Amino acid sequence: MEEEAKDLIVLGAINNGSRQFNKISKVTKIKPEELNNILEKLENHGFITIHEKKGWLGKKIELNVTEKGNREIEERIHELEGKWVNMKNAYESGDKQKLQQIMKDEKSFLPTMMFFGVIDIMMFSMMFSMMGMAMSNYIPTEDMSQFDDGATGDGLGDSGMDDGGFDIDIGF
Repeated sequence: MEEEAKDLIVLGAINNGSRQFNKISKVTKIKPEELNNILEKLENHGFITIHEKKGWLGKKIELNVTEKGNREIEERIHELEGKWVNMKNAYESGDKQKLQQIMKDEKSFLPTMMFFGVIDIMMFSMMFSMMGMAMSNYIPTEDMSQFDDGATGDGLGDSGMDDGGFDIDIGF
């Protein structure tokens, strides 16, 4: 994933309530050493502030997004939404080559689009179906884990079919 995209994901994680280093690392799945570098960069740009609090168990460091950081998130999400609209238009027009090129060009931002909920995952999967490709060609499996609904595949979970619902296979 591109460095700029990771910075935005970390900023978004802090904005969404992950204000401590361990929580940010867990949510973003970024290694601690790299995360530390990203946080330093975000602080140097004035996107986050670092507050040190004293508690019973020692000092606690909390991160918060600044007003400048909030504006950056909003602008970047707007850009991501524009990229999604381009992908969606290429899909709806049936232009397979154009869609493949857009996805290739925006490959580093696809996980970021997913993180911020810009992508309609159903339409996204239909795009890959149209191109005859697997989503894993563009998005690493660790980035797909955010769409895991908790099902383990061991047959012990609730299938959700006890209410008379239908099981529809749509060929994905």
